[in-house]
Amino acid sequence: MSNTQAMCSSFKKELLCGSHALGTQAANGVRTVTTKDVIKAALYLSTATKDATTTVFNNTGEVSGAGYNTGGVVVTNATEPSAPSTTAFWTPSASIIFTGVTLTNDFNCCVLYNDSSTGKLAISVHTFGNQTVTAGNFTLTMPTNDASTGLVRIA
Repeated sequence: MSNTQAMCSSFKKELLCGSHALGTQAANGVRTVTTKDVIKAALYLSTATKDATTTVFNNTGEVSGAGYNTGGVVVTNATEPSAPSTTAFWTPSASIIFTGVTLTNDFNCCVLYNDSSTGKLAISVHTFGNQTVTAGNFTLTMPTNDASTGLVRIA
């Protein structure tokens, strides 16, 4: 059992079905939404099994500890998805910060999911080295929002 970084396979289909609104406008102006979905980030233990087959948020294998709320934290989503070339991309517009937490069991994974959707649809799984935190903040610094390093990229 281990976590594997991937865009969730179900997310790809759900995008084509219009299940996610990471921004407020369609490029052609045909379909527009007035609000973005609420995206959240949840942390998972190193022993969890999150990967491309993850379809929804669930708390199986999610971290627990002082200061951590089940379901994680809201992601700052101010940057519209972009596609200036052949790759469409989106990155949260600010670091993801878990404030004042104590997480003593090894964790190495963050799952982004759509908290606005029925069923809390999974978007992507992101892995990093094993971590623990004692009475502190855990920060995931976001990469540059571009076609080569954006957190979610579709080419």
